[in-house]
Amino acid sequence: MSAEAPGRRRDAARSRELLLTAASELFAERGFDRTTIRDIGERAGVDPALIARYFGSKTLLYVAALNAEQGDAALADLFDEQRLRQVFDRADRRGPVPLLQVAVQPLSDPAAQDAARSALHARLVEPLQERLTREGAERPRLRAELVAAAVTGILLGRHSGAFDELAQADPGDLIELLRSTLLREE
Repeated sequence: MSAEAPGRRRDAARSRELLLTAASELFAERGFDRTTIRDIGERAGVDPALIARYFGSKTLLYVAALNAEQGDAALADLFDEQRLRQVFDRADRRGPVPLLQVAVQPLSDPAAQDAARSALHARLVEPLQERLTREGAERPRLRAELVAAAVTGILLGRHSGAFDELAQADPGDLIELLRSTLLREE
């Protein structure tokens, strides 16, 4: 006989998904350091102790959230207009996600910092570095990091409240301006 109350059967996959979704939202809103396990459990509507069961720790949940954001598809580089539009659209829809935030403020947990840094490089820097290397550009890693840092700064600036015109500008206009200045292929 089960110790579970009738009608209250646990759905592990659903609880795990709820925790992952809640964590992704809260990490985007508050960042890693200001998000608590209790907050994640409350937002998910499940016992926060399940984080330890399904993910092992808040840090490993953060890593899972970063991995869930990327998915399995290979990423085009930031010179690709469609890829750049996806990056802008995601940031406008979800705000400054943890991946962007880590570019300007390190996390207190070294494992979370390493995971976020790796994800940032894998998604924004490395695809562009590979393209620049194929094209024979000088210092492809530095150039790719420069472009990624500029795009990150623009996206964070749009949501900071410090730049009125930048915040109100149409993403398509920003992408066009960005491509015609910083991302100009020579």
